[in-house]
Amino acid sequence: MIEVKIENIVASAIFAEKLDLDVIATSLEEAEYEPEQFPGLVYRVKEPRVVMLLFGSGKIVCTGGKNTEDVSTAVEKVSKKLTSMGLLH
Repeated sequence: MIEVKIENIVASAIFAEKLDLDVIATSLEEAEYEPEQFPGLVYRVKEPRVVMLLFGSGKIVCTGGKNTEDVSTAVEKVSKKLTSMGLLH
């Protein structure tokens, strides 16, 4: 019998508004944003341990989740953090 183990889930979501990545990059310590190299902002979430790619269009790509709950939790955390900082309405 073959054992299948999920190592990495990639999922996407879309916020209902555009994101100002320059402002977000200066507001979040864990954010990396180099638009000359890559159009998305890289945000590393510590728990659950995932990487979020945020784009100016409002699209988010979440990588590294071990299950769908990790993805949902991470997206919710990022949404709440941006909302509490006034960066998402």
